[in-house]
Amino acid sequence: MKRQSKGIRKSSRHRRSKSKSDARTLITVEQFFALGERNREIEIAVANGISLMRARDISASEAAQSVGIPRGTLIRRSGSALQKLDNGRYAAQPHDDLFRVVIVVSETRGPVEVATRDSREASKAGKHSAAVQRYLETGDDSALRQFKGKHITDAEGNRVALLTNLDELDELGAAGELSFESLYPRSK
Repeated sequence: MKRQSKGIRKSSRHRRSKSKSDARTLITVEQFFALGERNREIEIAVANGISLMRARDISASEAAQSVGIPRGTLIRRSGSALQKLDNGRYAAQPHDDLFRVVIVVSETRGPVEVATRDSREASKAGKHSAAVQRYLETGDDSALRQFKGKHITDAEGNRVALLTNLDELDELGAAGELSFESLYPRSK
């Protein structure tokens, strides 16, 4: 029977291996959709949970419950998006660098999935999409005017210009490319 040398002992604990798909390394839409379904769901839930905390001023526990993940997962995967307060509670920072996939109606390519690591860019994309829908449904372009000459910066630092040309929006709308469903990222 062989003995192990004194300095080397095998650990009896089972260690969890670090996920190969670390969220901090996500930069492109393709990388995000290459993740397993559960990891994609968690990434989306964490970003949504932090957004809820910010918008509704709710606790990390309430936000985690609302998006269907454990509180610890929300805290662990949120990185610098949360700040631990002196009383032990967590508060969402004013903005974050969590990975999100958003649909942007671009000047050059119409509706396109864009990866961003800035909650402010994701918010701008959402407001632009809402303004596009408002214009298509009511003909009111007042909300679109604020986006003239504006862009979204993706996770790689590329600028994606936002479409505000009413004739082009009418054309895309008539072709069915700007339906409500088309302005949400694919889930798989």
